Amino acid sequence: MTDVNASKTVIAYLGPPSSYTHQAAVDSFEAENYELEAQGSIAGTIFSESSADGSYLTHKLLDVFHAVQDASATFGVVPFENSSNGPVVFTLDLLIDRAEEFPEIHVSGEVYTDVQHCLLGYVPTNPAQEDRDTLSPHSSGCATPTMTKPNPREPRSKPLTSLNHIQRVYSHPQAFGQCEAFLSTYLKGVERREVSSTSLAASIVAKVSEDNDVPSGAAAAISSALAADVHDLTILATAIQDVEDNTTRFLIIQKGPINLEDQGLLPPHLFAETGTRTKRKALIAFSIDHEMQGALANALLVFKDHGLNVTSINSRPSRLRPWHYIFLVEVGGTKELEDPDLVRMALEELDTTTEGNKWLGCWVDRSGR
Repeated sequence: MTDVNASKTVIAYLGPPSSYTHQAAVDSFEAENYELEAQGSIAGTIFSESSADGSYLTHKLLDVFHAVQDASATFGVVPFENSSNGPVVFTLDLLIDRAEEFPEIHVSGEVYTDVQHCLLGYVPTNPAQEDRDTLSPHSSGCATPTMTKPNPREPRSKPLTSLNHIQRVYSHPQAFGQCEAFLSTYLKGVERREVSSTSLAASIVAKVSEDNDVPSGAAAAISSALAADVHDLTILATAIQDVEDNTTRFLIIQKGPINLEDQGLLPPHLFAETGTRTKRKALIAFSIDHEMQGALANALLVFKDHGLNVTSINSRPSRLRPWHYIFLVEVGGTKELEDPDLVRMALEELDTTTEGNKWLGCWVDRSGR
């Protein structure tokens, strides 16, 4: 276990190194003051990859939330939502914390990172003639009108080389969702393998050989340009995401809410005031009686009545009974979120309209809106 009382404050982030979460952590915490530690996943997950002999290569992935809850790290950096592909539901589930493994985890900050996806892999040393004649194995797909897609979305970029040799693509589910137009046009029908991070995808492609039921060099990854450098891969295509403004918001978590003793540990550009009317956000989870007419509307009215603007709402199955949900509501405000009495009164009123609620933290709004 890492000693958080050492000279540098430990920051746990979703690894391996070269992930977009790593980039967010680097952008947020200066190397001279913080020690960045890669974790294998957002939470304890098993990743299994079939091999030629039918055995499974199993990676026990480490856990950002546990690192913070167990105080082996002071802060954690986790992906929360993407501007084009929506929320990261796995992070939502961990914040809900159905099993009560992380009772002291609070959100204390946010950071926005531009995401530019690349297709990484290898260029064949002796390409076939048809590979040299074309940059795409498929001319149909998203770019070609069909009965079901009369106005398909055109991909924003073209491959830098032929992709005819690609038989499998690895990436995180969010990355696949953000690059659908490119994949449907240039890699239509190619097998997709979901893994826990884009950086892990790059590392897998760097190690794939004839032992992995695809020919050497026939695998590719959707990852970052940084991952190409780290794993010595070739960039086969750049900026393959569907939209130009592709931004991921990351949350910074810590054990317990921020208090005055923490102030010396916090990077000013993340936690400092932004003016006399600093905008803040807060996150609250609650469940309702679904049989009661207007129960959700009544709960949301509590925020309105206390001057809090609901900026987003997500729902996740409670797993207590079928079709019962837990709602995560993000609210914004200025003075309202600075005043603990107003917050306390809002939560007390929320108690009367919900089956239960949990305060998940308050932080400075860094969206720039």
